[in-house]
Amino acid sequence: MSGDLVAFPTETVYGLGADACNSKAVARIYEAKGRPADHPLIVHIPSLDHLADWAQEVPKYAIKLARDFWPGPMTLVLKRSELAGDFITGGQDTVGVRVPDHAVALSLLTAFEKVGGKGVAAPSANRFGHVSPTNAAAVVEELGQYLSKNDIVLDGGACLVGVESTIIDCTGTTPRILRPGAINELMINESTGFSCSEFKPQTTSVVDIRVSGSLENHYAPAAKVFLDHTPLPGQGFIADAKLQTPEGVIRLASPNNNEEFAHLLYSALREADAKGLTEIVVAQPNGTGIAVAIRDRLARAAN
Repeated sequence: MSGDLVAFPTETVYGLGADACNSKAVARIYEAKGRPADHPLIVHIPSLDHLADWAQEVPKYAIKLARDFWPGPMTLVLKRSELAGDFITGGQDTVGVRVPDHAVALSLLTAFEKVGGKGVAAPSANRFGHVSPTNAAAVVEELGQYLSKNDIVLDGGACLVGVESTIIDCTGTTPRILRPGAINELMINESTGFSCSEFKPQTTSVVDIRVSGSLENHYAPAAKVFLDHTPLPGQGFIADAKLQTPEGVIRLASPNNNEEFAHLLYSALREADAKGLTEIVVAQPNGTGIAVAIRDRLARAAN
């Protein structure tokens, strides 16, 4: 494999990928993103059939989750196999694996498999800690200067979900959510028959498994983010369509439901930076499901 990088769309956000078996290629991901070397990557595979390449001691409930939600916005954290090197796992004995639900991503993974590839390691295609890109133009804007002439950006349109995958720890006797996403607690419970551990944000002082997007300050635009404040003139505003925009406030997004909120969130944060705004107010969505993921990302963006 040549060791070049490819930015590609998934149903969640765009990823920056490299051959998951090529340590030099993976090192280029870390360099392009400015990502800490101990921060693990997620391995993307074309189907459940390839899970055994990367993981061992896979519990039955993890197989059930994979059958129910792959391809889809869910990453399983499992005991790693010998194939999963330290340069993928951040030196941990676990590995994150997922099958994305996007035609372009699946075509890429299938084509890579046909030439002998085992999987594509890919975090989000942005500088570390910044807002994840949900379209190809945002990838180029964010990473263009860090990519080489042989690297490729595949344009698959806007991402459908808009926030990163649910990450589920499957190394214990029951599943545990490490990062919330579109696959929510109720769905996990119904799939496995277990009561999934409630998501609680990890902090820098209490981290047992390091996963993508688990730092306290993450998903942040250049503008300062304020949560559930009354917006003032000159500030950007992201809120449910039912909430009116005060005079002099710059409306960035008016989603009609929580799914649309997730879909629009990152592009709205990026628009604020493009407009040169210094402050953004977000009226957070209530409820369960993907609203939990939205509030998690906003809490880290505002930290």
